[in-house]
Amino acid sequence: MRAERILWVCVACVLFAAVLRPIGTAHGGSAAFRDTIYDPGRLKPLDSNPTLKVGDVAPDFTLPSITGNPVSLHDYRGRANVVISFVPAAWTPVCSDQWPGYNIMKGLFDRNDAILLGITVDNIPTLYAWTRQMSEKGLWFPVLSDFYPHGAVASKYGILRTNGESERALFVIDRKGVIRYIDVHDINKRPRLEDLARALQNLQN
Repeated sequence: MRAERILWVCVACVLFAAVLRPIGTAHGGSAAFRDTIYDPGRLKPLDSNPTLKVGDVAPDFTLPSITGNPVSLHDYRGRANVVISFVPAAWTPVCSDQWPGYNIMKGLFDRNDAILLGITVDNIPTLYAWTRQMSEKGLWFPVLSDFYPHGAVASKYGILRTNGESERALFVIDRKGVIRYIDVHDINKRPRLEDLARALQNLQN
């Protein structure tokens, strides 16, 4: 069974790599989308002092979503594993490629009984417009606004940058609310799906 899971992850990652390249072209690179994307240039890779570590209980929060309904981390306690994806800002190149990739790989989350929560410090109207243009069918996961109090959740997680944006970061949290994986990534790069797939697989151990 474990060998089958490992094989599936390898196949999924190969497919993801093959499919994601066109995504960069279809979204961030298309003529329609390109004119709306702001390129901030190369940024300082890390600009915060992360304080959480694997084994800590994940700080709880409640944030508004683009559907109009608030979402709380404790809603999933005992029900599902949670992956939190913090991205710095809407309408920027790497963020506009990262989240559509998770859209394509929904099966990875389903197989590991995991929900994905996407969080930025942008306000709800901005996130609504951005995600609608990012994907015709929308994103399968809740997109949450950490706009007010500004960056409060990013601050709780120790990843609020000095300019008021969050780091590009992933937190994998198990059903008990314990952090099992942290990737505070170089803000200029998209996190590797292979690493997240491995972290989700490890939740089964």
